[in-house]
Amino acid sequence: MALTDISIGQYFPGDSPVHRMDPRMKLVLTLVYVVMLFLAGNFSSLAMGIILLLVVYPLSRIPLTLILKSVKPIVPIVLFTGILNMFFVKGDPLWTLGFLSISREGLRMAALLALRILCLIAGTSLLTYTTSPIALTDGIEQLFSPLKKLGAPVHEIAMMMTITLRFIPTLIEETDKIMSAQKARGADLESGGLFQRMKALLPILIPLFVSAFRRAEELALAMECRCYHGGEGRTRMRTLRLGTVDVLAALLVAAFLASTIFFSVAGAG
Repeated sequence: MALTDISIGQYFPGDSPVHRMDPRMKLVLTLVYVVMLFLAGNFSSLAMGIILLLVVYPLSRIPLTLILKSVKPIVPIVLFTGILNMFFVKGDPLWTLGFLSISREGLRMAALLALRILCLIAGTSLLTYTTSPIALTDGIEQLFSPLKKLGAPVHEIAMMMTITLRFIPTLIEETDKIMSAQKARGADLESGGLFQRMKALLPILIPLFVSAFRRAEELALAMECRCYHGGEGRTRMRTLRLGTVDVLAALLVAAFLASTIFFSVAGAG
């Protein structure tokens, strides 16, 4: 898998109903979706989260290839956690070899956990796919605006979070360029043991850190040149307002959340 295949943090402009939603509502519904996935204790309740993705992604007009790109990087993690659960969750043994055994409950837990992680990545990625960095900053700032009364630098925190998401694709692209340059100079980054590969990463990490600090300095200088002084007295070109699409989306997610709770309780009983 090439590093450029990673699509985390990228924004894809569009005019779909999901793109037109208020960023505050998208943030809240994304959080509710995450809670919904962790409330799902069986396959029937988790199916509600999968069905919700199958409904929302076509509405957002995000290509299937982008969904696969967002999921691909975490496949090794999913496999690793699935294997751990498969071997170490106790239950009725289906296969035993020495101290290792695979139980029916272990297989069930491994499959449930794998599906939950995949849905979690696909669902949260939709937020950055359909929300511009500026809209995301405004949404986070307004949601956490009550904390300003406690002296919290809400605008600065929101700006830092958004800049972090914005620069993930840039740093990934920069890493890919550095790796290609090192390979062209004869660097061997793929052979040898674990420690040899870690040692081979040093010629990549050093220029990457230098590039990241340079970009940060250029960004800070550009913001100072534009007289940026934080959120105080700042005006916005677009005022955030909840619309009909936001209300319908909230009702849809609420219905799926209620269904998830129902199936979880029914399955536990």
